[in-house]
Amino acid sequence: MFTEVLIGLVVGGIIFLVVLRRKSHVLKTEDGWWGVGPVPDDEQDTTTYPFKVTTSDAELEDLNRRIDQTRPVPSLEDSQFNYGFNSEYLEKVVSYWRNDFDWRRQVDKLNKYPHFKTNIEGIDVHYVHVKPKQIPDGTNAIPLIMVHGWPGSFYEFYGTIPLLTEPSERQSLVFEVVCPSIPGYGYSEAPHKKGFDSVCAARIFHKLMRRLGFQQFYAHGGDWGWLVTTNMAQLEPKTVKALHVNFAPPSKPGLTVTLSLLLGRHFPKLFGFTSVDLERLYPCLEKLFLESIKETGYMHIQATKPDTAGRALNDSPVGLAAYILEKFSTWTSQDFRNLVDGGLTRKFSLDDLLTNVMIYWTTGCIIPSMRFYKENFSRLDSPHVKIPVSVPTGFACFPNELMHTPKLWVQQKFHNLLTYTHMTRGGHFAAMEEPQLMVEDINNFIKKVEKMKAQ
Repeated sequence: MFTEVLIGLVVGGIIFLVVLRRKSHVLKTEDGWWGVGPVPDDEQDTTTYPFKVTTSDAELEDLNRRIDQTRPVPSLEDSQFNYGFNSEYLEKVVSYWRNDFDWRRQVDKLNKYPHFKTNIEGIDVHYVHVKPKQIPDGTNAIPLIMVHGWPGSFYEFYGTIPLLTEPSERQSLVFEVVCPSIPGYGYSEAPHKKGFDSVCAARIFHKLMRRLGFQQFYAHGGDWGWLVTTNMAQLEPKTVKALHVNFAPPSKPGLTVTLSLLLGRHFPKLFGFTSVDLERLYPCLEKLFLESIKETGYMHIQATKPDTAGRALNDSPVGLAAYILEKFSTWTSQDFRNLVDGGLTRKFSLDDLLTNVMIYWTTGCIIPSMRFYKENFSRLDSPHVKIPVSVPTGFACFPNELMHTPKLWVQQKFHNLLTYTHMTRGGHFAAMEEPQLMVEDINNFIKKVEKMKAQ
């Protein structure tokens, strides 16, 4: 009898610890209120309503007047993009913007897909919601939320949407896509109170998806979208069926990451490093450190005093364009720093680049978008940093990403890493730069997840 009781206690203890561990891996959050003033006493409106991007003569006249009043400053000789956006090339971009760029035509392009808004936690949240026109017999459209980052927008996914919702390949999956704007970005209202971080955005997007009728769905993110969707998976691991990301820097480098970085060059097999890992992490840590300093100045500004620099950008369209487009140059390929034109049109069209800039300009969202850095970096000890992700995860490793993340490092956070793909080309804005490659990897990953669930 005593033995049976002892065995029962041991088994019960093990079950308790397992359950306790699982519970500790779920991120906790509480509802917030980001509207003006206190929470109203009456019941909140949960309706969704159509939204259209618009413009006006007055808006365009104001833009042109400000462009005409810009004060050019010559770049240093032979500086290319190494000091920031090259002034000579900036004049060419501005000339195109002023004389050839057709914002009204781009507004029509933005309205090609259905836009909506709905009020959540006191602020109006904007999203694009695209349903497939045809679904193969015997199948269902797969719900997928795609979250952008900075200085991007929902527009980053316009190249992927038709490939996901109306695929030309018969073996491809068919998706129902939701692309929201992070509050404070684009057409989503900015929070009116301090403290709105990635976890708050994740909670709001969960509410959005439930409001749209999705009990379960897949999620994809890059840049801040990586963190927001990661938080979504941590908050409700049973709701997020699986997570696909193309950016996954170590959120809190531990002993394993540190040792692998120090010793991986000499003992690559010990840490599972491939030839690709060795090529991108070495030959020297000094170079990695210097590159980090070169490309993170903006982050220190935005994580400390976003309103100061942001005010200047909000007043000057040319300054805003230079600040944003410089990232689309260097973050696409660091080698582009050595080109007079920053390589901008090697991967993107000026129309697409300026459309993204115009989303920031016409909505006046540059300051709240920059504040997102301060809110997140003010909470480096947030519980989500320590909590691993348990849902199936796929990682697309693009060669020109700002930071290379070996498989071992990704697994430190994402414990159920199902796929890790070395992509053939592409940088930080991968969905916009290489939509076909991105969609192929999303398809392959979700097919694997669906197959596992079916089994």
